[in-house]
Amino acid sequence: MAWFTRKTPSIDPAPQEGERKVRTEGLWLKCDGCDQVIWRKGLEENQNVCPKCEFHFKLDAVARLRLLFDGEYEEFDHGMTTTDPLGFVDSRPYKDRLQAMRNATGQSDAVVSAAGLLAGRRVNISSMELKFVGGSMGAVVGEKITRCIERAIRERTPVIIVSASGGARMQEGAVSLMQMAKVSAALMRLDQAKLPFISVLTDPTTGGVTASYAMLGDLIIAEPGALIGFAGPRVIEQTIRQKLPSGFQRSEFLVEHGFIDAIVKRQEMKSYIAGALNFLCGKIQS
Repeated sequence: MAWFTRKTPSIDPAPQEGERKVRTEGLWLKCDGCDQVIWRKGLEENQNVCPKCEFHFKLDAVARLRLLFDGEYEEFDHGMTTTDPLGFVDSRPYKDRLQAMRNATGQSDAVVSAAGLLAGRRVNISSMELKFVGGSMGAVVGEKITRCIERAIRERTPVIIVSASGGARMQEGAVSLMQMAKVSAALMRLDQAKLPFISVLTDPTTGGVTASYAMLGDLIIAEPGALIGFAGPRVIEQTIRQKLPSGFQRSEFLVEHGFIDAIVKRQEMKSYIAGALNFLCGKIQS
């Protein structure tokens, strides 16, 4: 009869109205590829690739670096920020928008630049952050990638750029567009130094990024299903007044038409790049 005389209940009382909490919130999500419900932890353990249909979810810049580097890596130019050259204001001041992005992502701008070991080989990697103003390329992005390339030339290491971007950043106007030429010129110096550049295209890679460094790699590879192009399909259809082919501007369409070299699944990306660097660096040395 101990249960009858117990002063504290053996189970929690039913919550009062307004106190109910959904304990399963955030544990499950729906796949954009197959509409199946996926356990979030299982998805993360599978490198954010759907275990049922292999749809590749988007990754942030830091997750990309962890995927490629062997372990610890050194980040460069973390605190670099834009000067807002135009004093741009739309629905809110550009400076306020940037600060909100910094608070949300923990990054100073839309690219993270780092160096470390990939399969035992030292490499310099710039990984773009799509969540920061759509991964758009402004003065800071161009400067950080250029410094990454120049550092690689000094160290005699390969360069890898992981692109995820909506293109040039309109809030910085011509200053943003100048970064296309700036980074392309740095890549020319990298080529003259006979060092390899591997360009990794993820969903999406569009606009001025596609029109410059994203398509200048010695090897250009993409994840499955990635949107890759300059203008979007809707803009092209409205311009040429024709319906575009199925799958147009997706990585599968581009590799079929010779615009990129290969499609590589995320789980195989590191080993594929390591093998490519063994080949490219071996050819350079010979």
